[in-house]
Amino acid sequence: MKHEIIIAGFGGQGVLSMGKILAYSGLMENKEVTWMPAYGPEQRGGTANVTVIISDERISSPILSKYDCAIILNQPSLAKFEDKVKPGGILIYDGYGIINPPTRKDIKVYRIDAMDEANERNMAKTFNMIVLGGLLKLMPVVSTESVVKALRKTLPERHHHLIPMNEEAIRIGMEIIKEA
Repeated sequence: MKHEIIIAGFGGQGVLSMGKILAYSGLMENKEVTWMPAYGPEQRGGTANVTVIISDERISSPILSKYDCAIILNQPSLAKFEDKVKPGGILIYDGYGIINPPTRKDIKVYRIDAMDEANERNMAKTFNMIVLGGLLKLMPVVSTESVVKALRKTLPERHHHLIPMNEEAIRIGMEIIKEA
């Protein structure tokens, strides 16, 4: 099975981190993985996206024109990537960053109010893990256990005390994602 995913939003939303954690999780499950980030010159506030492919078989190219799943965290990214989801694919969007929701009828569209939930629970830094939890509920491409192991690998040791909060954020995301 091969899963081709794009995650897109503003810099500072944890887009690249989410992709990296997803890729590391796939590696921990002995899957073939590509992680290809793309971002503007701005460190925060500029647009950012990352393509992640997780497969049981060899991946011929990390460059894609269509995706099985798009995770969209802002309006400019929706405008850019809504048309690039394969028919029958999945588009997940955060309600906070999208004013005009997706309009396609040939894909499954899910809304996750991750930013609102993160702010309500005083867990703003785990916004991206709430979104990742929503993805894993719909497409269990990797296990939650692998994600926690990947967090240990990717987070600097000084932030390891935040791993339980990130685990909780994943569970929250699995609970709050809903079909739009």
